[in-house]
Amino acid sequence: METTLFASFLNVFSPLNLLFVIVGVGSGIVVGALPGLTATMAIAILVPFTFAMAPIHGLVLLGGIYCGAIYGGSFSAILINTPGTPSAIATTFDGYPMARKGDSYKAIVSATISSVIGGLIGVGFLIFLSPPLSKASLKFGPPEFFWLTAFGLTIIATLASKSILKGLIGGAFGLLISTIGIAPIGGDVRFTFGMVSLQGGIGLIPALIGFFCIPEVIIMLVKRGEHYTVLPYRKQKNVVRNIFIHLVKKPILILRSAVIGTVVGIIPGAGGNIAGMVSYNEAVRASRYPHRFGKGHIDGIVASEASNNAEVSGSLIPLLTLGIPGAPPAAVLLGALLLQGMRPGADLFTVHAGVTYTFIFSLILANILILPMGIFSGKMVSKLITNLPAAFLAPFIVFLTIIGSFSINNNIFDVYVMLFFGLLGYVGRRLGFGPGPIVLGIILGAICEQGLVQSILMGRAAGNVLTIFFTRPISIILIVLTISSACWPIIRKAIGGPKAHEKR
Repeated sequence: METTLFASFLNVFSPLNLLFVIVGVGSGIVVGALPGLTATMAIAILVPFTFAMAPIHGLVLLGGIYCGAIYGGSFSAILINTPGTPSAIATTFDGYPMARKGDSYKAIVSATISSVIGGLIGVGFLIFLSPPLSKASLKFGPPEFFWLTAFGLTIIATLASKSILKGLIGGAFGLLISTIGIAPIGGDVRFTFGMVSLQGGIGLIPALIGFFCIPEVIIMLVKRGEHYTVLPYRKQKNVVRNIFIHLVKKPILILRSAVIGTVVGIIPGAGGNIAGMVSYNEAVRASRYPHRFGKGHIDGIVASEASNNAEVSGSLIPLLTLGIPGAPPAAVLLGALLLQGMRPGADLFTVHAGVTYTFIFSLILANILILPMGIFSGKMVSKLITNLPAAFLAPFIVFLTIIGSFSINNNIFDVYVMLFFGLLGYVGRRLGFGPGPIVLGIILGAICEQGLVQSILMGRAAGNVLTIFFTRPISIILIVLTISSACWPIIRKAIGGPKAHEKR
């Protein structure tokens, strides 16, 4: 194992991997900084293009984009009070007020350094937690996988949508879509409406691109007349050194925020926006000067950015070990893994150990690269936010989505599927249905169905179906977690606990 780890670490610095990390982080920062573009959207567009790459090259590129985009959202959050990505919502609370005081450079540097530190702490948790969890996954049988998917669906449904009911409906709709085609067990042909192209089921990548990208393009075109006022971004002397000294004096703030981000990331469906909000709330509660928050306080930016960047690695822990993505971008990365024939679980850390650990170590490099690239590209990114017109960006994104959808199987039908789900996703958003529950339903549907049917067959062979589902120790734990996650939003609403953004 030590030999594999050392070889994987050295592999990160091979010319091609190094190039892909740099390109991924740089393009991710640009994508995250542009309002309307998200990390999920960028990864979904590029997943088909990684099919022709070696698995490690594709994963390193997508990992760099993920890290860069989550950090890049802080630019627009600070300069125009509009989070470039949902994870930067809490950054606006103190970032924009600080920029209005003329300290936009100070705010960006604070976001950059705290993002790097938080991201590195998150990768540390990923390295040490993933192997033991992957070994635990070997104890999972069909009943455990069924309850695991049920757990993942309840979490994503309740957290990714404002309405619990709409979230659950979205997840159920995703499960229904996953049943299209030939059944994995039994071979029945379902919901194909006589179309041969549907017998293989709905392609995961076209569906991902459709739900996550096309609605964003339509929204971008609808809002093309909006103009943003970017606050001045001027470099100042000794800011980097002063911010670093300030953070060194507050290790608990950084560590607490990174741990919160990692833990929230492990919870499937929570995402960086929840990580940032929870971390911000805890920073306010723990501060000796809570009245300073919301008025341009560095600690507010640090809490948000350290947390949402640690969440990136946290979201990969359940993805790599159990196949349950912790956030929408991680769900798209799951599609990339499946596309390369790599199934999450113990095999990733044994059969594909070289690829997996190279990918994990590349996240360390990606987070370190954020420091120089973020600080020195600030002026360029601030100009890009307002000078790149939607009239150019939208057609370019549509072009990439069409090429990406077609290139997987060289099948024009996949393009039609992508466009159909894109329009469906846009209508769903207008009605309050988020894409997260639907997409996770599609991803987990096959695993859920296979686990359910195999468990029933096992139960019939043993003479008692209920015993198979409700007596196995791991199943009982997952059942408790499923019920708790499904009931938690109702309990939270009944308690009427304060929200993070109300404390700013």
